[in-house]
Amino acid sequence: MNAYDHALHHLTSRILAATADRTPLRLRGTGSKDFYGESLQGEVLDTTALTGITSYEPTELVVTARAGTPLAELEAALAEKNQCLAFEPPRFGTQGGGTVGGMVAAGLSGPSRASVGGLRDYVLGAEIINGRGELLTFGGQVMKNVAGYDVSRLMVGAMGTLGLITQVSLKVLSTAPAEATLMCVGLSQQAALDLLNRWGGQPLPLSASCWVFDETASPAQDYLFVRLRGAVAAVEAACPRMVADVLAAGGHAVRMDNAQAMPDWQACRDQTMPFFNAPSPEMGLWRMSVPQTAPALKLPYAQFIEWHGGLRWCWAPLEAQELLRNAVSVVGGAATLFITPVAMPAISIAQFNPINSGLAAIHQRLKAEFDPAGIFNRGRLVANL
Repeated sequence: MNAYDHALHHLTSRILAATADRTPLRLRGTGSKDFYGESLQGEVLDTTALTGITSYEPTELVVTARAGTPLAELEAALAEKNQCLAFEPPRFGTQGGGTVGGMVAAGLSGPSRASVGGLRDYVLGAEIINGRGELLTFGGQVMKNVAGYDVSRLMVGAMGTLGLITQVSLKVLSTAPAEATLMCVGLSQQAALDLLNRWGGQPLPLSASCWVFDETASPAQDYLFVRLRGAVAAVEAACPRMVADVLAAGGHAVRMDNAQAMPDWQACRDQTMPFFNAPSPEMGLWRMSVPQTAPALKLPYAQFIEWHGGLRWCWAPLEAQELLRNAVSVVGGAATLFITPVAMPAISIAQFNPINSGLAAIHQRLKAEFDPAGIFNRGRLVANL
């Protein structure tokens, strides 16, 4: 029995024993996303023994890796072939940036999400152990082109509540031949959103964007950063055109050196920029997903805007949950309490946007099918499930 089979046997035995006793299990790689989601419950079931890239075909743009493989290891292997995970999965401080299984279970994507799609769009297949101790394989190593349930993508964002991911096949992309970042100064939040919406309707190689009001600057200033990626000719043609648009909107723009811009985008991806430092222990970080065309949200809290207007962050106390969720709901979005306050007040609050009874029933049926004893990451995604 090789190391991988031994690890699978150990994990399956733990799952079967937990199912028999109805003992909750907390699926965990490096713990880089322990902060995310509802309460952590149960005995830790460590997945880090499931390591290794089992298949990589650069010419086919497909890689298969085991769940405990460090994300940094996978990205380094892709970089050697000038390829990447286009959705830019975030890393949250732990060595290696978390694991492949945790990346898929959390379902989070980085700055390029609005331009290239999210993590779910790149999952081709998955192998899992369900609550009955069965090793199941879904999907494959090609893009799905037949009708039916795409169960492998169901694992994305399920927070480990449906089963233990053991292996994943992902589509990868070639690294763009050219990249440029424009720093635009003097654009209000609404002016920046208007420009981003206009650019989004044009054939421009937009890759990522972020807007923030920097109170620490002297003087305090609005900043819009826009990243372009694509063919050399497309990027070079777009830059002067967009600089002119910024000037016409009342701001000014300069092209940043890539050596300076790259660490900044990584900091945006990993939430290590100054904005993501909690302003006080009573504040929680809220993640607001809205349509890109939504206007500036009139909130009494500073905001950080990504995804060409589709993702907006703010630090606010838990007492502001009704204000935030109502403001986002009006424009057709949803608000998540992404990071809870350090000084947690005695307030009952769901971290994820509350779901209606119809969606709750679907969650219950899926949970019952994949995890009939309810042992996997109990309550992590939806309370009482």
